Amino acid sequence: MEVLDTSIANVALPYIAGSLGASNDESTWVLTSYLASNAIVLPISGWLAGTLGRKRFFMGCLFIFTVSSFLCGIAPNLGALLLFRVLQGIGGGGLQPMAQAILADTFPPEKRGIAFALFGITVVVAPTIGPTLGGWITFNYSWRWIFFINIPVGIVTLLLLYRMLEDPPYLARLRGMRVKFDYIGISLLALGVGALQIFLDRGQEDDWFGSRFITTLVVVSAVSLVSLVIWEWFHEAPAVDVKMFKIFNFATASVMMFFLYVVLFASLVMLPLFLQTLLGYTSQVAGFAISPGASVLLIEMPIMGQLTTKVQARHLIAFGWCVLAISMYYSTQRLDLEISFSAAVWLRVVQVVGMGFLFVPITLAAYNGIAPEKNNAVAGLVSFMRNIGSSVGTSMVTTLLARRAQYHQQILAGYVRPDNPNFQKALTELTARLSHSGLGAVEARGQAIARFYQSVLNQATTLSYIDAYMVLAVMSAIMFFVAFALKKNDPRSGQQVHAE
Repeated sequence: MEVLDTSIANVALPYIAGSLGASNDESTWVLTSYLASNAIVLPISGWLAGTLGRKRFFMGCLFIFTVSSFLCGIAPNLGALLLFRVLQGIGGGGLQPMAQAILADTFPPEKRGIAFALFGITVVVAPTIGPTLGGWITFNYSWRWIFFINIPVGIVTLLLLYRMLEDPPYLARLRGMRVKFDYIGISLLALGVGALQIFLDRGQEDDWFGSRFITTLVVVSAVSLVSLVIWEWFHEAPAVDVKMFKIFNFATASVMMFFLYVVLFASLVMLPLFLQTLLGYTSQVAGFAISPGASVLLIEMPIMGQLTTKVQARHLIAFGWCVLAISMYYSTQRLDLEISFSAAVWLRVVQVVGMGFLFVPITLAAYNGIAPEKNNAVAGLVSFMRNIGSSVGTSMVTTLLARRAQYHQQILAGYVRPDNPNFQKALTELTARLSHSGLGAVEARGQAIARFYQSVLNQATTLSYIDAYMVLAVMSAIMFFVAFALKKNDPRSGQQVHAE
């Protein structure tokens, strides 16, 4: 439910704006407020679990998430909804990493692959079905029900956690210790990550560095995050354990998880957007076109869990990046203005095949050689990298599409000029056909010119999508080579092997 809430509200924004008397521009803060508060909690969730106790922290987060979901559903105006979305993001921020850390502690290394595979189904599939489910609920009921559906799930899960979850011994020992509260570290984190998240979400809309607001956010984020790293590096009890990135395998796996979510969310945004803006699909039909991709991941993830007990994680990761690079390059060859619904469905299926080989092995690689007491910190930081990757992916692709469409429009416009005989011939023929259909000579010519202009826009936009897929292909290809830098592991024991 927490991962679903990162994307379920996307298609409901116009309905929310209309219902609460807000503009479409103002309604986008419903997404930004949640993502920003969510991203702030993720990296400190390990520290909070050690300070409060994981069971207490997990249940507290779930309680806040459930109650704030109800409050979002009954929000009387946009201001109240934004406040409740911030609370919902704070509660949701602790859920993903704690669930992952519980699995890491519950299962021995040789069985973690299967556990992470089942967990990974929710993390990878939820963003995929979010827009489709949100559109269906909003269209058939009300946008308020995209928040109300969290309530029964939250209540049942709280009861199960209370009865079944216990803290591991190392956390039980830590819980009684007095921990110095890292006010400065948490303040720098909130300021830096909050500014970064808003910058990524609003950058393209506000023309990036052409906006003083966006430029200010970049400066604030950069200064805060650099100061955070310096402060936490020398702090006795850091809220964010930045020294974890000294461990090569963890740092490499975190970077890979970041790029995996860049590719996942960029491709998740592009295909439905292409189908809606250029082919005239409704949001619901476009959602149906990408839904079969989620079914492929449902099948793949458990298989990956089994394969991790037989094949080295780095080999699975390299294979996954290779397949992903090929599928993104394949997308550049198959995408055009005449693509059918079935072809779009198969294109999405091809795009997600490689992703199924990546989530579980990358997660396993992040835990290689990590002491059990660091499991909470690993889960929080990896979840943070996923969160930022999804924001960067969405922001990157919207910017790429806008800028490359302008570039291609400028190039293509050079072919539709008065001194081009081919253009003049085509324009004359189209004008004649429109005249024969009953339009006057002047009106027919105006219509013909408008149709040519629209054709140029459509082709320029299509080329921008092809460029964006090529960027994703190159990114995946680079990660393929990086995968071989990971250390070997013994698949049967789950332990790291240092000898080459």
